[in-house]
Amino acid sequence: MVEAILAIGGNLGNRRQNIIDAAARLQLTNGIDIVAISSLVESAAMTQEGLDNTKPKYLNGVIQIHTTLKPKALLEAIRAIETAGGRLRIERWGSRTIDIDIITYGRELIDTRSLTIPHPRAHERAFVLVPWAALNPDAVLPGFGRVFDLAESMQQQVWLPSPKDA
Repeated sequence: MVEAILAIGGNLGNRRQNIIDAAARLQLTNGIDIVAISSLVESAAMTQEGLDNTKPKYLNGVIQIHTTLKPKALLEAIRAIETAGGRLRIERWGSRTIDIDIITYGRELIDTRSLTIPHPRAHERAFVLVPWAALNPDAVLPGFGRVFDLAESMQQQVWLPSPKDA
């Protein structure tokens, strides 16, 4: 069993329900066992040009799993779950019903055409680091350090969603 951290979120439809449904699909996937799910945070949409307040806000969190799946098989399982959740891959960094990224996979460093672990932009993303730090303040993002320390300066970039907005 390998411990992995997944980032999960979306900004279309019933965001909270989409995350709940995707987490349930993860748990039902052979070789994946959910250990913990963070609280959810809301953030402005991140596009290739940067933050965009004209797009629907994202709801995000992280999921800690144990898995027997190899990294590529885990990625394939995640993509199937995204597709089942209505994810359309039309525009890079576009709005989506559900998005799941592999942030870490044990202590492995992977850099292939289809997969980079740790996630190459995780160290810059409050919507990953803040919920992850809340879930496990002692976690380490390989190559970047303690998640809590990375998240500390980013706290203001995310906020708790109001129940009606989730």
